[in-house]
Amino acid sequence: MNATFADIHAAADYIGPGAIEVPLYQTEIFDICRRSGPFGQRIKQVPATGHPSRFFEETAIPNPGTAGFVNPRSINPTVVSPTRVELSVPLKAIVAQINYNLFDIELGDQQKQFAYLQAKDLVDTVSGVMVAHDVALWNGNDTSLSAPTTTQYMGVAAQIAAGNNSVTVTTSMKIVDTIKTTVAQMVANTGYYVRPTAIYANPVLLDLIDQEMKSEYNVVLNTDQITGGFRVKMLSTQAGDLPLIPDWSLPYTGTPGTGNAVLPAYIVTEDLIEYHWLGDPAPRVFQLGLPNSLTYQYVAVKFGAPVVKGASFAHTQVLVDR
Repeated sequence: MNATFADIHAAADYIGPGAIEVPLYQTEIFDICRRSGPFGQRIKQVPATGHPSRFFEETAIPNPGTAGFVNPRSINPTVVSPTRVELSVPLKAIVAQINYNLFDIELGDQQKQFAYLQAKDLVDTVSGVMVAHDVALWNGNDTSLSAPTTTQYMGVAAQIAAGNNSVTVTTSMKIVDTIKTTVAQMVANTGYYVRPTAIYANPVLLDLIDQEMKSEYNVVLNTDQITGGFRVKMLSTQAGDLPLIPDWSLPYTGTPGTGNAVLPAYIVTEDLIEYHWLGDPAPRVFQLGLPNSLTYQYVAVKFGAPVVKGASFAHTQVLVDR
């Protein structure tokens, strides 16, 4: 009997006359962990053509200089030909595994306190794959599409930077004016029909833009909804009102306000950024058989890779020094 009371006392919050209080927990687990962001939801999802996934890009129509006016009674046309290049993107894999011990599952079922826990942990495993995917969409450390060097994506940021379409905003320059001028120059491109659709940046940089609009121009930016329940500020440009989309996965260096911080923003044409998927655009979950240890094994897997089309003219990297 004494041993029994000792065991109860070790787990009880209080033992007294007519009362034994045992610990109970809320059946919902507090969870505001970051999951997938808007960027991956707004770009195109297309099936891969193979490994690598191949496509053609037309870099120029027949030279307008060779298609000219002639004497209508002496027509002597010049033969022209469009310019096309073959491009490809290698597919990459993201995986995660979670194991459920048979003993722990049956213990949880018998207690009935966290009945949804197995499903939640499986969903969280899939969410972990999507978070890794979202971060790598921008920041994947591969350095080449034609000759892969790592198992990660070549991030969208690296692909845009490789297009050599970059603008620097020095500490003496206005952020908003530079971005608006850059958009106007993109739209004014005489060789390509460019219409940027969004500006992505770290929330810290977007806060600096908001402060500049209020202090320098006495303007409060309008807002609009870009996905379900997600509203962002809008910046008026020559391409229309572009959403200023905060993306936590876009890193910056230094400390803003010291003059040594570099905060990147990306003016992008989202229709020209594609994710080439294999099997399914969403992660798939496979259940493996019970091994000798009586453990359920689930593996989440996602195959694919992002590609930025028109990296040298349809998108621009803006590096803000502050």
